[in-house]
Amino acid sequence: MSRSTVVSSPGKVLIAGGYLVLDPAFSGTVVSTSSRFYTVVQDSATIGPNTVQVRSPQFLNATWQYSVALEPSVAIEPFSSNTSKNKFVHLALQSTIALASEIKGAAALQQVLAKGLEITIVGGNDFYSQRAKLASLQLPRTLESLSKIPPFTPTGQPLSEVHKTGLGSSAALITSLVSALLAHFSAIPESALSDDDSEGRRLAHNLAQYVHCLAQGKIGSGFDVSAAVFGSHIYTRFNPAVLNGLMNDTQSQPLHPTLSPSNSAWDYRIEPFRLPPLTRMMLADVDAGSDTPSLVGKVLKWRKEQSAEADGLWNELRELNGALAQTLLHLSQLHDQDPVNYASAVKYISSLQPRQWVANPFQPPAEEPVVSSFYKVHEISQEIRGKMRKMGELSQVPIEPVEQTQLLDACVSQAGVVGGGVPGAGGYDAIWLLVLNPVSCAPDQSPLERVEHIWTNYTALDVSPLSATESLARGARIENLDSIPGLREVVTVQ
Repeated sequence: MSRSTVVSSPGKVLIAGGYLVLDPAFSGTVVSTSSRFYTVVQDSATIGPNTVQVRSPQFLNATWQYSVALEPSVAIEPFSSNTSKNKFVHLALQSTIALASEIKGAAALQQVLAKGLEITIVGGNDFYSQRAKLASLQLPRTLESLSKIPPFTPTGQPLSEVHKTGLGSSAALITSLVSALLAHFSAIPESALSDDDSEGRRLAHNLAQYVHCLAQGKIGSGFDVSAAVFGSHIYTRFNPAVLNGLMNDTQSQPLHPTLSPSNSAWDYRIEPFRLPPLTRMMLADVDAGSDTPSLVGKVLKWRKEQSAEADGLWNELRELNGALAQTLLHLSQLHDQDPVNYASAVKYISSLQPRQWVANPFQPPAEEPVVSSFYKVHEISQEIRGKMRKMGELSQVPIEPVEQTQLLDACVSQAGVVGGGVPGAGGYDAIWLLVLNPVSCAPDQSPLERVEHIWTNYTALDVSPLSATESLARGARIENLDSIPGLREVVTVQ
């Protein structure tokens, strides 16, 4: 029976820290999503020794084969018969096999590669726009409709033409792939991905950051890879200098001295974070699209040219971003201290618009801290949106375009909606909302239903919901092939 290793990694939503997270002096709050990428690595009985075949069955022409040589140095060469290229997959294979060879030795890897490897990579439906699929099924754009689409549904398109939704597909893909390979080659123990902060998990993080930077041709902030590895957290980036040597010399240098978790130059910080109980993150794909690298480049150019003005705004945003994260964490503490009054407060304010939350003279004293904290989150998130719009105006970049402002304002004015914004670098891609989700709620009284009603009937922008919520299952993890609905089917269908 062939051995298989399955690793999943979540997508991400940066709810605070857009642009600031690029600078190690600032932090970002990143929420990992229930939508995940899955990599299945299996010993093969058919493709031959020293051969790796990678399939991404959701796309057309998405099978790639590579020959592997371990001596005199690791070399991964694509077959000439491949109908397309995938730089992300190729670099992930090259770097992971090279690192595993340094850790385990070429002889140990040769034993694993003796039969060849078959790798299947699939992403949850939320990573790709499902508009066309919903239309073909004649279904409205609702969360209920999304639940009727089979898992890992084919897109019917080549990878290069697919409309992504901004959940960090490349970071989640690379993290699941390199983690699965490290585990399959026994370069890290599988148990490393059960522990929130093991050496093996941190090695997978450092390798995934390196591969992602190589594939993108630059050293980014890394919050998307960090979320894929560690789950939701408050993230402070690593000093880019840690990777300069490897980025400038991808051939002769050994990888382990730089990527080892014992290398103190990896100075990123991970602080625990989760959204408060009885809330739900709601996400919508807005079909207009924005080019994140060009947005970031323009904002950084403005910051450099107008440093005094920019520094003032960035410091204001730092204070607000920190206050948002700490107030959300405080709400979790209030729930843990008194879950009954917390639930009662959430139920009460879920039927009111935010401006009404603190206006009740008969508010039970035990519920007041909960209500006032939720109102504080509302106010801070609105302030952050204002500062991000100001940054957009000053840098002449559409961080929160007028069309997104109108959509967000319509949502945030609804009863039971705490706040929201444009995630990450902004633009026309998506919006996020934090919505109250009380234990028992009549369907017509549910804040989720109110938001969905706005999205379904909105005409100024093309809005489609995503089914993703916050992942409470942390970051990268080992999976059982048969416990994930639909996964075995896509792995076995050739």
